[in-house]
Amino acid sequence: MIIGIDTQSPTTICDQLREQIILGIASKKLAPDEPLPSARSLAADLGINYHTVNKAYAALCDEGYIAIDRRRGAVVARAAKGGGDFAERLSDRLLLAAAESVCRGMGEQEFVSLCAESYRLSKGGK
Repeated sequence: MIIGIDTQSPTTICDQLREQIILGIASKKLAPDEPLPSARSLAADLGINYHTVNKAYAALCDEGYIAIDRRRGAVVARAAKGGGDFAERLSDRLLLAAAESVCRGMGEQEFVSLCAESYRLSKGGK
């Protein structure tokens, strides 16, 4: 999986890295138990700070997307944990996205269709 960083994006580099790894897992480009590059190696490859990669890996580990082992390094977790916190955070983000859609005049069906399409795309669908 190739990770790209957009230095002009308003999204932090740490969040971009986190999001791209999650997208890679969802689309099956990263398989369970697949090793990720070391934080130092990935930082060097992307030309970013080592601590930024460490922070992204720590967040992914806390969220259950990856596991970090002293011997094996960072690996994709077998299954990310859902949990109530996740559902609540997702609901909050969807509520804001829905509110923005309403403000911009988008209809409910168009919003729901975009959500469904995004879900399919995240799984590697077309």
